Amino acid sequence: MTLTVTNNDFPPQDANPFLPGNGHAYCAWREAKLQDFPTDVSRLIVRFTDPCDLSRGEYSAALKCCRKTNMVLYDLGQSSDVDKDSIRRLGERFGLTRLDTNLYADEDSITSLQVTDAPRQREYIPYTNLRLNWHTDGYYNSVDRKIRGILMHCVLDASSGGDNQYLDHEIAYMLLRDANPRYIAALMQPDAMTIPANIEKGVEIRGAETGPVFSIELETGNLHMRYSARTRNIVWKDDADTQAAVAFLQELWANGCPWMYHHRLVPGQGIICNNILHNRTAFEDAPDNGRARLLYRARYYDRIGQTNLGECGTD
Repeated sequence: MTLTVTNNDFPPQDANPFLPGNGHAYCAWREAKLQDFPTDVSRLIVRFTDPCDLSRGEYSAALKCCRKTNMVLYDLGQSSDVDKDSIRRLGERFGLTRLDTNLYADEDSITSLQVTDAPRQREYIPYTNLRLNWHTDGYYNSVDRKIRGILMHCVLDASSGGDNQYLDHEIAYMLLRDANPRYIAALMQPDAMTIPANIEKGVEIRGAETGPVFSIELETGNLHMRYSARTRNIVWKDDADTQAAVAFLQELWANGCPWMYHHRLVPGQGIICNNILHNRTAFEDAPDNGRARLLYRARYYDRIGQTNLGECGTD
């Protein structure tokens, strides 16, 4: 169940920091969030020896990173030979079990992301070498198929390009709220963002999806974000605060901030996250030389275990 917020009138006794009316709770959360928050991407990288059998130290280090930044980058070494079953088992170690069988996922619900000439897949940017703009995954999904967790593993990188940037969605929330609390209320409106129906050759593949950008899950108090910086096929609510909030985010993507991470995954590396904001630069493959970028992507309805709002202040 998800709480969608449409105004600033909330009881002061509710301690959730993400409710726009809870100034004291928000200030306390913000201070704790930014305390020793890493700005160097190297602090997010944890070495794993065996993805199917993490040591206690490896798991603890990864979990600590996820609790602070909602993500961890892992490194298995470039000589590692990891199959999709290993990726599935790694996800399970972090409480990620409910895979989303999205369009063009493989039979095991884990997607092989690579450039393809398949007639339908090549219409979607993840299956091309084009730039992917800032987004969270599954922003077009219905509320009962909300993507909370992602595991992405690099099997082979491109000959050039294919770099990623990452931003904790809670940091994006903080930047918006600090700029103008009305931006948060606007982006919590139940009709803030609409993704039009996906229609191929006159057939509706997916219906239109309307919902908030930010929402709060009642059971946990966790903040969820659904967002895309695409300028086409996105319909934003036509009110001043929503439009200003969208413009603020576009300016953020252009100018950056100290908490954005830049990293190019190499073979044996991957990311586990609570569906943070991310993008990808364009890239070039050299398939004749064995350089055809391949990533495994697993999307989950689960959040990383032990990273709920009340658990993120502990190791």
